[in-house]
Amino acid sequence: MDEGKRQFAVFFEEPFWVGVFEEITDGSLSVCKVTFGKEPTEEELWAFVLRNYHKLRFSPSVRVEVKQDAKNPKRRQREAKKQLSAKGIGTKSQQALQLQREQNKLERKIIGKEAKEAEKQRQYALKTQKRKDKHRGK
Repeated sequence: MDEGKRQFAVFFEEPFWVGVFEEITDGSLSVCKVTFGKEPTEEELWAFVLRNYHKLRFSPSVRVEVKQDAKNPKRRQREAKKQLSAKGIGTKSQQALQLQREQNKLERKIIGKEAKEAEKQRQYALKTQKRKDKHRGK
């Protein structure tokens, strides 16, 4: 189900101010026209909508083609890339292999970090031992 879109426009139509409510749901458009006397303020409009929206009588719905807003081509390209990367391309077995490779990569990363840390500790121990030996005059 498409999400509904509602618009409210106020304009001056000689000699009165007129408000037009438009409601687009599932590709069908319904309209309601409200006539105001003098120019309404924003507060008056808001109060009117809150009090009377449920009482408004909309026209019978007319099928319309909802026009999609044109998006920036770079943004469209980014969105397409994002969808492809999220879904993944290939057969189920290829996706399973890719998942396995990613897990192996994480494991190697963890093992590599631990090895680096161990080497750092070993180097530090050697350096401190060397200093102690030097201090003792060996």
